[in-house]
Amino acid sequence: MKEIKKKTNRVTFVNVLIWFVGLIVALAVGSGMIDETLTIPVIPSIITVITGWVVVIGAILSLTLSVFDR
Repeated sequence: MKEIKKKTNRVTFVNVLIWFVGLIVALAVGSGMIDETLTIPVIPSIITVITGWVVVIGAILSLTLSVFDR
């Protein structure tokens, strides 16, 4: 019979580093969209700004949930 290996939820430095980089990139992109530095040519400006706010709020929410989950 095959033995089923159980996955462990270990927090490693690499996992934290990857999560942190993703958070910083999301905040940078969201801020750029809010300031209209980053634009998408076929999408109206207001939708880009709203999407930027969604990205920033999602990144902050991710940070908050991960802190309180530990």
